[in-house]
Amino acid sequence: MRRMAGELAETIGARVEGNAALEITGVAAPERAGAKELIYVETPKHAARAGASPALCAIAPDGIALPGKTVLRSAQPKVAFAKAAALLLERAPIAAGIHPTALVAPLARMGANVGVGPYAVIGEDAHIGDGTQIGAHCVIGAGSWIGENCRIHPRVTLYAGVRVGHRVEIHAGAVLGADGFGYAFDGEKYWKFPQAGLVEIADDVEIGANATIDRGSLDDTRIAEGAKLDNLVHVGHNVQIGAHTVIAAQTGISGSSKLGHHVVVGGQVGIADHCTLEDGAIAGAQAGIPTGKIIRKGQTVWGTPARPLDQFKEAYFWFARLPELAERLKKLENGK
Repeated sequence: MRRMAGELAETIGARVEGNAALEITGVAAPERAGAKELIYVETPKHAARAGASPALCAIAPDGIALPGKTVLRSAQPKVAFAKAAALLLERAPIAAGIHPTALVAPLARMGANVGVGPYAVIGEDAHIGDGTQIGAHCVIGAGSWIGENCRIHPRVTLYAGVRVGHRVEIHAGAVLGADGFGYAFDGEKYWKFPQAGLVEIADDVEIGANATIDRGSLDDTRIAEGAKLDNLVHVGHNVQIGAHTVIAAQTGISGSSKLGHHVVVGGQVGIADHCTLEDGAIAGAQAGIPTGKIIRKGQTVWGTPARPLDQFKEAYFWFARLPELAERLKKLENGK
C-alpha cells in the first residue's frame, strides 16, 4: 500500500525531515531498495550503506546524517521500520471464501469474510471469527473457538476445545491441544494421567511452524497476549506463558512451568517441570533449567545447569583452560 512520508511518520510516531509528500510504496534492504522503498539505519557504522542506497526515504535516529534523503527520525528505528512495514506490505491471503473441498460441520459457526482453504475440516460447534483465514488441510476440532482476523496457515491442527484469541497467527504444521506427557507408574507399567484441560491462546500471539502446545492436565495451558513462539517450540501441559514473552526455536518447556511477562528464552533451551522464570528473565541459548528452579525477575542465566551470566562466564573461562591446567598438574605430579 502507498503512503506519503509525512502520513507514515505521523502513524509510526516519527518526525519527518525533508519531503513529507514523498510517496513510499514498500520496504527493503538498502542494497535492494528502489527509489520509493523505505529503508532504515540504526547506528552510524551503517550510515554509508544507507546513504549509497537508491531509496529516497530512510528511518534513522537523531545524529545520523543522510544527505539528499527524506528522513523519518525515531529513537527506535527498527521498531518504527516494523510498524511502517505493517502498513506498507500487503500479506498474501491464506484462503478466500469457503473452498468446495473443505468440510464444514453443520453446527460450526462461521463469521463474516471467513476463508477456508482446500480440504480443511471444521468440526461441530467450532466458532470461527470474522475475517479469519484457515489454510489448506487444517483441522479445527469440535468445540474450538477462534477469534477475529486470525491467520491459520496450512496443516495446522487444533484438537477439540482449543481457544484462540483475536489476530493470532499460527504457522504451518503447528499442533495445539494434543495430550500432555503425563503418566503414573505403579511399579510395572505406566497409567495415563488425565489430560482433560484446555489450551488458551490470547490475542496477538504468534506461533511458529511445527510448534506443539499440549492441553492442560487438570488445569489449562495458557499463553498470554503478544507472546511469540518460534518454530519447533514445545509447550508442555499446564504451562503458563506471560504477556509479550519471546521463545526461540527448539526450546522445550516441561509441564507446569511458569514464564512471566517479557521473558526472553533463547534457542534450544530446556526448561524442566515446575520451573519459574519471573518477569523479564532471560535464558541464553542452550541453557538447561532443572526441575523446580526459579530464575528471578530480570536475571540473565546461561549454561547447564543454568546459572547467572557472570558465574557462567567465569566457569567457562576455567573450562577452556582445563587442558593447560591438566598439563601443569601432570608436571607437578612428576616433580618437574
